[in-house]
Amino acid sequence: MLKRNIIPIGALGLSLVSIALVWLNPWYLAILIVTLPVLGLGLYDYLQTGWTITRNYPVAARLRWLFYDLRPFLRAYIVEGDLEGKPYSYEARNLVHARARGETDTHPFGTELDVESEAYTWVNHSIAPEPDPDEAPRVSVGNMQCTKPYSASVLNISAMSFGALSANAIEALNIGAKRGGFYHDTGEGGYSTYHAKHGGDIVWELGSGYFGARDNDGRFDPALFADQAQRDQVKMTEIKLSQGAKPGHGGLLPAAKVTQEIAETRKVPAHQDCLSPRGHSAFSTPCEMMEFAAKMRDLSGGKPVGLKLCIGQPHEAFALVKAMQKTGIFPDFIVVDGAEGGTGAAPLELSDHVGMPLIDGLVLMRNALVGSGVKDKVRLAASGKVYSGFGLAHHMAIGADWCNAARAFMFSIGCIQAQRCHLGTCPTGITTQDKARQRGLLPEVQGERAARFHRKTLAALADIVASAGLKHPTDLQPHHIVHRIGVTQGRTIDKIYPFLPVGILNDDPDSTDYADWWHAADPDSFHAKTDLVRDRTSLKHHSDLKEA
Repeated sequence: MLKRNIIPIGALGLSLVSIALVWLNPWYLAILIVTLPVLGLGLYDYLQTGWTITRNYPVAARLRWLFYDLRPFLRAYIVEGDLEGKPYSYEARNLVHARARGETDTHPFGTELDVESEAYTWVNHSIAPEPDPDEAPRVSVGNMQCTKPYSASVLNISAMSFGALSANAIEALNIGAKRGGFYHDTGEGGYSTYHAKHGGDIVWELGSGYFGARDNDGRFDPALFADQAQRDQVKMTEIKLSQGAKPGHGGLLPAAKVTQEIAETRKVPAHQDCLSPRGHSAFSTPCEMMEFAAKMRDLSGGKPVGLKLCIGQPHEAFALVKAMQKTGIFPDFIVVDGAEGGTGAAPLELSDHVGMPLIDGLVLMRNALVGSGVKDKVRLAASGKVYSGFGLAHHMAIGADWCNAARAFMFSIGCIQAQRCHLGTCPTGITTQDKARQRGLLPEVQGERAARFHRKTLAALADIVASAGLKHPTDLQPHHIVHRIGVTQGRTIDKIYPFLPVGILNDDPDSTDYADWWHAADPDSFHAKTDLVRDRTSLKHHSDLKEA
């Protein structure tokens, strides 16, 4: 009983003593100014009912909260090694920052990577390197159904919306795109005045909310879409099906964040909740999706149209190519987003455990397109934690025609991975609508850094391509990339993942690893033909039992 009452008794005693000391010597008043608030806080902690630890350890327990707040910064700046930081290591961040600032990006004394680790990957070089590689490689996007093809850089800015990013950040990125000759994806938040201001190439992404091209009921508005999609700055349009960091989640922008400016961009009421549904209302089957893509292409004046998705259930990827075959409509490109992709905010479980990582999704989508014989009509792009020349080479060897990056370009304009995106308190002014925080981000300065990062990364890619004896990065093949699978053994990517020959899914799907998924895919439904899957599984089980 005495132990429980020691705090209030002690506080009362100290208070009486303090009053007596001030009466005797006024200089003790300065000490009281410091001590009395602490005593008051201790009394509050002792009596409050919300936190157990502060009831038992008044004031002192608050040091725990202080160190929790400081923990990410102490780890990032003092504790963690150069290769340990997540989601991007210090080495990765420093590489982007150095290139963006025009500082040296060379490294002394050899690699710090563990070359015997199972995470180690390398490029097989040639004894006869290419003397003149393409240092600004581009890829033509647009099939025979497109009348205005676009020449895309092999590295571009991935989807990031105005609202998630600040106005200054959008301007800086678009300045970089303009000066560097690469495209800037709007994200699903709409094509804003900040995207349009500096004239950098735009890919306009439409998600399930159809922001910027929606009627009052939230459905796709063809007239609004055509009005903006036909602008010269918009080079391509894109249907977002899912995002790597939070596939199938949708989203809600709270009313407090829907400013008049954001409302005008998205074509939604200001100061009201802005809903991005989980799925699209413009189509409900793969075939309907192809018809919607064709409609978007026509409304844009014949510009390329594409799909963006994180691969999930494999039969859905095969359903897309079956829908292409059935309708005769081919999107001009598909962007595969990896589950390791970033976002301003997502449920932890979705970020950690939903969706395929980029390599797996890219291989599957490549096989769906090549195996069904439509890859010559549909370009393939990769997005998800791409930041270096090697990352570009790795994904292009697997089958990507180009790559997109989001967080890498954020680093290039000043992001320090403070991970405050979801709180609106980004210290660099990139992921906040706070004008005071945006003040430090000068679009002209940071835009030049984005362009410089792009240029130097492509130069690094050219060095890798040349070392492999090749001219253009699309010449890279799976056998150029080796992944260690043990301390004593490494295998080329084509010996680890299956790479289908052209047309085999049409001619002999049962000889492939994807037979069950191919037969389960339905061009008229996103759902699998479950009876077929069950029947095939049962037949295989029956056969196995018979052999046993």
